[in-house]
Amino acid sequence: MKKVLKFYIVYRLPIIILLIALGVLSHYLKDEITAWLLYSFAIISLVLYFMMGTMRIVQEAIQDGEVELAQKYLKQIKFPRLLFKPIRSGYYMIQSNLMMATDDLAGAENSIRKGMKTKSKITGDMEGTNLMQLAFIQIKKGQTKEARLSLIGAVKAGIPDKESLAACHLQLCSIEIQRKQNKIAKEHYRKAKALKPKTPEIVKQINEMDKYISRLPG
Repeated sequence: MKKVLKFYIVYRLPIIILLIALGVLSHYLKDEITAWLLYSFAIISLVLYFMMGTMRIVQEAIQDGEVELAQKYLKQIKFPRLLFKPIRSGYYMIQSNLMMATDDLAGAENSIRKGMKTKSKITGDMEGTNLMQLAFIQIKKGQTKEARLSLIGAVKAGIPDKESLAACHLQLCSIEIQRKQNKIAKEHYRKAKALKPKTPEIVKQINEMDKYISRLPG
């Protein structure tokens, strides 16, 4: 069933054309019921094509670690502005992440800013998550000042999962150390540690910071 659904999503447009052609043929053969059933399925498929795109299999490819395949499926979405709002927001986030992976930082920033303009009552406000993504792009671009403001904004807006929130506080801790604001840095470190994250990379960063932070004055 999963393979059938994947085939349908990948080849949805040719399937729509085929359904319309079969509908026309059914009309010609005076089979009105079959014709309208085929037309109805074609219309539903066309709506799904524009409003959902290939996002389902994009996410599955990412979960399976198949980044190149995810990029291939993502490129099949030709009209992202027509995507259903919650799906559109996810589209821009994934697109930004994939661009960051290839060091296309300008493209990654452009995508996440488009995502920040997409509001949806169904998924809730993703401002915090989007600001966090923007901050990490700015860090890679060497824009520390801008990244600090984006991270502060992300924390204030709210980040849904504690792993990401801990990563934000750790990054703010590092930035404040660079600014010689040790008291603020220690506060961000304490907040990150209090969240008790389990992601290996974040745990490693906390352990490394633990050896350093206590020696800081202030």
